[in-house]
Amino acid sequence: MPTRLQRGAVAYRVLAVTADPRAVVDAYIAGLEGETRQVAYAEWGITVDAAGWPLHVGVAIRDGVLRAQAHVIEPARIDPHDLLRWNRQIPFLRFAHTRDGEVWIQGDLPLSAVSPAELDRFLGLLVLSATQARQAAPVAGADTAPASDRV
Repeated sequence: MPTRLQRGAVAYRVLAVTADPRAVVDAYIAGLEGETRQVAYAEWGITVDAAGWPLHVGVAIRDGVLRAQAHVIEPARIDPHDLLRWNRQIPFLRFAHTRDGEVWIQGDLPLSAVSPAELDRFLGLLVLSATQARQAAPVAGADTAPASDRV
């Protein structure tokens, strides 16, 4: 009996890349408002406002995927358990932290999915998630103890 693969059925379908992903990303980023730059071949930078201060997003095509990353917030501002919870809720993206506790957001998009619409969804979700994480963090230097514990 022939297998599913031999009959031509597959469990999923990968769309063929019809345009050069680099050209698609280049045109998309060039069309954005705000500060954008090409920093190297197949690498770009985007700066947008996120919760009142700049979010510098790096975008690059490497190893068959489009990668994006941005520094979200300095150490000790977000509970690492919140990062784990958020990671389970966000497709294609994940929060990470350095040994010092700086929080970053990063994500990967297969090149077969690169289109202006998918770039907009992917990068929009990255910026939205970083913004919400910054908004969830207590203000630096603020007393976060309950009012009943303050002297």
